Amino acid sequence: MALTGRTALIAALGSLPVGIWEPSWTGILAVNAPLAVACACDFALAAPVRRLGLTRSGDASVRLGETADVTLTVTNPTRRPLRAQLRDAWPPSTWQPGTETTASRHTLTVPPGERRRVTTRLRPTRRGDRQADRVTIRSYGPLGLFTRQGTHRVPWSVRVLPPFTSRKHLPSKLARLRELDGRTSVLTRGEGTEFDSLREYVPGDDTRSIDWRATARQSTVAVRTWRPERDRHILLVLDTGRTSAGRVGDAPRLDASMDAALLLAALASRAGDRVDLLAYDRRVRALVQGRAAGDVLPSLVNAMATLEPELVETDARGLTATALRTAPRRSLIVLLSTLDAAPVEEGLLPVLPQLTQRHTVLVASVADPHIARMAKTRGNADAVYEAAAAAQAQTERHRTAEQLRRHGVTVVDATPEELAPALADAYLALKAGGRL
Repeated sequence: MALTGRTALIAALGSLPVGIWEPSWTGILAVNAPLAVACACDFALAAPVRRLGLTRSGDASVRLGETADVTLTVTNPTRRPLRAQLRDAWPPSTWQPGTETTASRHTLTVPPGERRRVTTRLRPTRRGDRQADRVTIRSYGPLGLFTRQGTHRVPWSVRVLPPFTSRKHLPSKLARLRELDGRTSVLTRGEGTEFDSLREYVPGDDTRSIDWRATARQSTVAVRTWRPERDRHILLVLDTGRTSAGRVGDAPRLDASMDAALLLAALASRAGDRVDLLAYDRRVRALVQGRAAGDVLPSLVNAMATLEPELVETDARGLTATALRTAPRRSLIVLLSTLDAAPVEEGLLPVLPQLTQRHTVLVASVADPHIARMAKTRGNADAVYEAAAAAQAQTERHRTAEQLRRHGVTVVDATPEELAPALADAYLALKAGGRL
């Protein structure tokens, strides 16, 4: 590694006998004049840093867990060749732990009047907008004895989007949707469905579907087939209050709720339904309305990217009022919130009739798998106490869910890995039953 400035000079002099350089610095410089001249020339021949031109290009968004490449173009307008080490600084959450040192540092050489590109590969560990910090360049002379160093600010932002890991369930849910939609031989009947056609009765058909007038005109029993209605309105409501900040595994509950909401939005938009999003705690954190089917998912992902749990108690009355304003006509309101007893009994239950009177309501909540594991532990006194505490927590959770069901609410309570497909199944069940 090259040494610079006075350090290099003293290091070179260190090989001399002590008696030669102890008397005075004048003697030192007299003996080592050639070295001093070399250092001065090296400094003079190093390309100036502040005259360099720097621009950025590359990825402006990336899904959490994936990599983004940001390219830095360095232009050398001077008459001296640039031999440099460059550090492209970003926030710590932009890198995997332990990789920042190697990923952000580059060595480059730029001839006079030319440009070179270096690419920094980012792998963010958190959602949200990540802003580029300073670019520090250390320019070396041809001998590496002296350097010029300076910093540049080259703005760039990378938006880290939710990973949408539940998209792997989408093909199987779409297959079930096609069955409901009449594209296969399986057709359903429900209160909110549209008449499709007549066919011959087969054992197992619902007798309420028999068309007696058509049967009287022919020699076989005819049944009516139905297809689910399209163009229904679905409002996804994300509770971003303090309960969404609780971590389940390696991520907050809010992240699991967002993943489930994205799968439901993708499925519902394919079904021809209109999907809106509301994120709320004590005020509106995000609102997506009136998007076309092809633009729903990108809009939701972009809106969710910057959402973070707020350490405040959710205002249930304000949430309800905002949801009613956002969905003035009959809709399916999907509330992704908690099933903890206190927030539900004190906040949601008193205002729930305002929602259920006009809308179909579905509450989805993230369950902690660690509680289920605790409930099964045995073997010693501590394990028994843990199992008892876990069983009590599960009982309270089930009691809260039953309270919601008595108000006509559909409840989905599942672990982070199971919440998204369970919520999609609940949506399909409502559609098949004609409740949507």
